[in-house]
Amino acid sequence: MSLKLCRSADTNREWRVLVAEGDRSIHKTLSDRMSSWGFQVRAAESMQEVLELAQTFDPDFMLIDLEGQAKDRAIVLHELHAGGIQIPTIVVAEESDFDYLVRTIKFEAYDFLSKPINTSRLSIVLNNLVTQLSVSEENQRLRRRLIESGALGPMVGQSTAMRRVMRLAEEAAFSSASILIVGESGTGKKLVTRTIHQLSARRGGPYAEVNCAGLPGNLMESELWGRERGAFAGADRHREGFLQMADGGTLLLDEITELKVDLQAKLLRTIEDKKFRRMGSSSENEIPLDVRLIAASSRNPAEAAHYGRLREDLYSRLNTFTIELPPLRDRLEDIPALVEEFIKQSAEAKKKPVTGIDNECLEILHLYRWPGNVLQLRNVIERAITVARQPLLSAADLPNDVRRAGRKGPHFELRIGQSMDEIERELIFRTLDFTNRNKVRAAQMLGISLKTLYNRLVRYQGKDRDSASESSRNHDS
Repeated sequence: MSLKLCRSADTNREWRVLVAEGDRSIHKTLSDRMSSWGFQVRAAESMQEVLELAQTFDPDFMLIDLEGQAKDRAIVLHELHAGGIQIPTIVVAEESDFDYLVRTIKFEAYDFLSKPINTSRLSIVLNNLVTQLSVSEENQRLRRRLIESGALGPMVGQSTAMRRVMRLAEEAAFSSASILIVGESGTGKKLVTRTIHQLSARRGGPYAEVNCAGLPGNLMESELWGRERGAFAGADRHREGFLQMADGGTLLLDEITELKVDLQAKLLRTIEDKKFRRMGSSSENEIPLDVRLIAASSRNPAEAAHYGRLREDLYSRLNTFTIELPPLRDRLEDIPALVEEFIKQSAEAKKKPVTGIDNECLEILHLYRWPGNVLQLRNVIERAITVARQPLLSAADLPNDVRRAGRKGPHFELRIGQSMDEIERELIFRTLDFTNRNKVRAAQMLGISLKTLYNRLVRYQGKDRDSASESSRNHDS
C-alpha cells in the first residue's frame, strides 16, 4: 500500500521518523516500509540511543515498541516529556498491555498500535500525523510573521525585548515543560500565560490561575489540592482544588515564592508523580492529574531560592523554561502601540468617541517612568478616556502625578566635586539609555549635533562602539 504524504508549505520538507525497536529484523522491516513512503528513518535499539537521537536527529515523530523493555521505555517517554521535548509518539505493544499503557503514558502518546502491526493502519496514523504537523507548521509561520509585526494574540510590542518574549511564548506553547515567568508587577505575566495556553494543544482544556500571595496560609493546601468533607474543622463539604479544576489544561501559580515551603515539596511530588489526593482522603484515593503548570514571580527566583523562600529542587524543575518580562521603562518604544490598543479597547467599552492621542500627551507618557508598568499604563488610559472631552487624548486628561512627573522628565543626581567631563559623560549615557540607544533622538534632547555626539562617544569610550559609518546610514532612524 502506498502512502500519499501531505506536504507542508515547504516543498523540500522530509519528515523524520525515529523507530525505537530492539529487534533488528522488525525495525529494518518498518524502516524500509516507511522509507518507501518518503520518510527519513533512523532506528534506535536502546533507550540511550532514543534519548541521543531525540536531540541529534530531531525527529518529527517516533514509533516505539514497548514490548520487553516496557518499563524502561515508558520512563524514557516520561523523561522526554518532562524535559520539554515533544515528539508525537506512536506506541506499539500487545493489545493485552493497552489498559496499563493508557494509564501510565497516555499523556505522552499520540496513538497506540497493536502487534503485529497492520501497515494499512500505520499508514493512516502516519498520514494523520503529517497532516496535523503540516497545519501546525503553517500556523507557526503565520504567528512568526505576526511577531515580526509586533503582535502575538493579545501581546503587543515592536521592541526587541518584547519580540523575544513573543518568540519564547510561542516556543513554550509547543513544549510540555513547566514554565517560569519572571517580571515586575504589572508587566503582563498573566497575559503571557493565557497566550501560551491559547496557543498550546491544551487550549480546549480549562485554564485556572491562583495568586499564592492572596491565599491565607492555613487554606493554601485546601485551595490547591482540594479537600474531603471533615478534613479539618469547618470543612463541611467536599471541595475541588485548583489543581483538579485545571486538569487537562493549564494552571498558573502566581507569586510562587509566597507558597509555603512544605507545600512546595508537595507540589513538586504532584508534578513528578502526576497524581494527587485531596486533604482528608486516603492514599488509595489518588487522582491522576494532567496539568500544564506555569509559575510566575515578581521576585528574583534565584535569590528566593538562595534565601530559602523557594525550594531549590522546585526551582530547578520550574526553571526548564524561563521567560523574563521587561519593565515598561525598558521598552518605551512600545508605548504608542500599547496606547493605541488600550484606547481602542477602552473607548469601545465606555462608548466614548476617542480615536487617538495628541503629541504632547504621548511625549509625557514617554517621559514617565511607569513603576506600575503596562498595567499602570492601561489604567491611566482608561481613566483618561473617562474624563476626555475631545477625540484625541490630551495632557489635561492625564492624572496629575503622571502629568507632573512626565513634564519634569527623568533625572539623575550630581555630586559636589564631580568634574565637568564626568557630568557630561553621565548625561550623555543616561540620555542614550533613555532613548534606547537612538543617537538621533539623544542628540536632539541634548541640543547637540549628531557629529558632536559621536565625537563625545569616541572621547569617553576610547572608540565609538557603533562604527562611524552608522552615522551616514539612516542616522539611527
